[in-house]
Amino acid sequence: MSQSNVSFKKLLEYEQRALDFSPGKGEGVKQSGEWAGVIFSLGESRLTCSIDRVHEFLPPPPVTRVPGTKPWILGLANVRGELVTIVDLSFYFGGKRTAVTVRSRLLTASLRGRPVGLLVDEVFGQRTFAEDESAQISVSEDSPLHAYINKQFKSKKEVWQVLNLDALFSSPEFLNGAAT
Repeated sequence: MSQSNVSFKKLLEYEQRALDFSPGKGEGVKQSGEWAGVIFSLGESRLTCSIDRVHEFLPPPPVTRVPGTKPWILGLANVRGELVTIVDLSFYFGGKRTAVTVRSRLLTASLRGRPVGLLVDEVFGQRTFAEDESAQISVSEDSPLHAYINKQFKSKKEVWQVLNLDALFSSPEFLNGAAT
């Protein structure tokens, strides 16, 4: 068989595989009873948020301050040609300003179709939790995180609290970044 026939046959095979492909099936898809999230730290808290809500995590880019905004809004950054509003998540929750280190990361997500970056202390990666690792929520009612934690997972000695980004992004306080 000539080389061109072998190559053409391979192309036909690739075409058939592409036609047979159906999103949502195959490897890498979480099984029922599993929950996937990005795990990170915010001060002393170990948090996770749904992998579906986070677009990416990256080192913090240079930020341009925007006058007239609350102090937890650090400003705007250019991320691959798109202006992203940068929020110091620890400072927003009443903590101290996040010291940007080599471990600091920016979690990017969408807020009403606009990109927003959440500055966190450190990202540990992606983690899949089994639903049976779900545990009783142990956030005190006086914690600023209390209204935004809807579940937690316990794995060995570690407890990962689930930060509900939908609740955070619909909070009137979070949506109003104008300084008073």
